Amino acid sequence: MELNEIAEFKTSPELVEKLQEHSIQKHFKAGTTILNESAHIGSIPIVVKGSMKVLRTEEDGREILLYYIKTGESCIMSFLGGLHNETSKVKAEVEEDAEILFLPIDKVSLFIKEYPQWLDYIFRLYHKRFEELLEIVNAIAFKKVDERLLNLLNKKSELLKSETILITHEQLANELGTARVVVSRLLKQLEEEKRVKLGRNKIILM
Repeated sequence: MELNEIAEFKTSPELVEKLQEHSIQKHFKAGTTILNESAHIGSIPIVVKGSMKVLRTEEDGREILLYYIKTGESCIMSFLGGLHNETSKVKAEVEEDAEILFLPIDKVSLFIKEYPQWLDYIFRLYHKRFEELLEIVNAIAFKKVDERLLNLLNKKSELLKSETILITHEQLANELGTARVVVSRLLKQLEEEKRVKLGRNKIILM
């Protein structure tokens, strides 16, 4: 995706030019961690190809998936932490091979003052992430793990545009914040119901 294809940027070629001028573009392989919890936030990422996932880690090492960052999007938690000179409260990991632009945090503040389109972009992402976090809270509080597992598999399928998902039971358990044995049992149950087909580190949605 080109930056000028992002809805808010279409009306401001100058903003696109400034983003390209001041950002550094890097390529990352799937599974690469680009931001750890408690790390200093020196720049914010804009995904131009591929996707990332944002997770929260508990003291006992368990993780839970908060949301995905798709092509054309950025991490609102990085925006907020960087603007307030705070360390990161989340972990960001590349979900599928990605090209990511990194914009220095001082330019983030400057662009807010100079380009209303940039502020519109931030507000749109903030609104979307807030709704996704509400969904997570709702799912943890009211939904059973089997529902959450199936929802996660459907999200991954949609993100990767494939019915085949290459992932381990351990990785799924981490993203759901539950135990691997629970995920394995539920996947076996889903397979018996002909809703998925299981392979070695592979799940096919039926």
